[in-house]
Amino acid sequence: MREKLSFLPKLALVLFCLISLTYIAILGQSLLAPLLFSFLMAILLLPVANFLEHKIKLKRSFSTILSVILMIAVISGIIYFFGNQLSSLWADWPLLKQKADVSYHELQQWISHTFGVNSQKQLDYLNDSTEKALATSAAIVATTLATLSSTLLFLGFTLLFTFFILNYRRILFTFLTSVFAEEHKEKVNEIVSQIQYIIKKYIIGLFLQMLIVTGLMIGVLSILGVKYAVLLGLVAGIFNVVPYLGIFFALLISCLITFATAGAAKVLLVLIAFIAVHAVDGNILMPLVVGSKVKINALFAFLGIIIGEMVWGISGMFLCIPYLAMLKIIFDRVDTLKPWGILMGEEHKPDKKKRVYQITKKIKLEEKD
Repeated sequence: MREKLSFLPKLALVLFCLISLTYIAILGQSLLAPLLFSFLMAILLLPVANFLEHKIKLKRSFSTILSVILMIAVISGIIYFFGNQLSSLWADWPLLKQKADVSYHELQQWISHTFGVNSQKQLDYLNDSTEKALATSAAIVATTLATLSSTLLFLGFTLLFTFFILNYRRILFTFLTSVFAEEHKEKVNEIVSQIQYIIKKYIIGLFLQMLIVTGLMIGVLSILGVKYAVLLGLVAGIFNVVPYLGIFFALLISCLITFATAGAAKVLLVLIAFIAVHAVDGNILMPLVVGSKVKINALFAFLGIIIGEMVWGISGMFLCIPYLAMLKIIFDRVDTLKPWGILMGEEHKPDKKKRVYQITKKIKLEEKD
């Protein structure tokens, strides 16, 4: 009875903390999302900053500025390349619109023959939907402007936070180790170094995976003769950063563009190409390039992606996996939290050789007795 009474207050406290943290995360999205993203970027840029500071003997602030400029150059290059590909799509927009109109009339005729709904009723329904959409156009424009401004704010905060975290990294580390008691400092140092190592390897592996998937998709789509193969391959590689869900969004975009440019037959080929590349990615690239650095089981990874999208949108979907990995590292090294680490991790297959050795040893000991 006493154990039950002690369990209920602990459960209530845990639930209260989770609800409070979620509420704070929703309220502080514009500040916390770029801060957490900047922390990942700072871990990735840390070797560059250390090299500039210790090997080339630059001041820490100057080495930090150069590291951030390098990050800006890489991101700007990706955006510029993506923009060039979009410009070619925009140039062919009249042709795409014409083919979309043809496809729409074919679909209209199919609905009329299959379901008995004449063309006039379909047009009335579409006109009614269009009027409702136009009535809310002001809200759509306002939402678009708000999204653009929040994106610029996110990028600005990310650059500033990355600079500050890199520049004051030793102060932050000293603070972190000073918070805990002396007997826990060794474990804290181990956890921090492990987090730094795993997250750095994970992000580098993720970028390599993105490049390889982009190259594979461009190659396969080019062989199939799909128009905008480079753009669609780039979309597939970028969206693949978001586990599980990203590939489906990329497939949807690719199928729509291919349908407008080449018809339904090519869409089937694009679908087969995506399935084949995704199978190669999941069974070969992910274990080989990213490896088992982030040992989070699929259930918790998927839950993390869904909750991240509900709380912070696309940025939450991207940030959930590395921060779940950090939590698992902490859980695995704190005795009272180890069950949570086991719950989040993959199932360990028993070592058959070790098991056979233990059974043989046990039999020999029984024979001696």
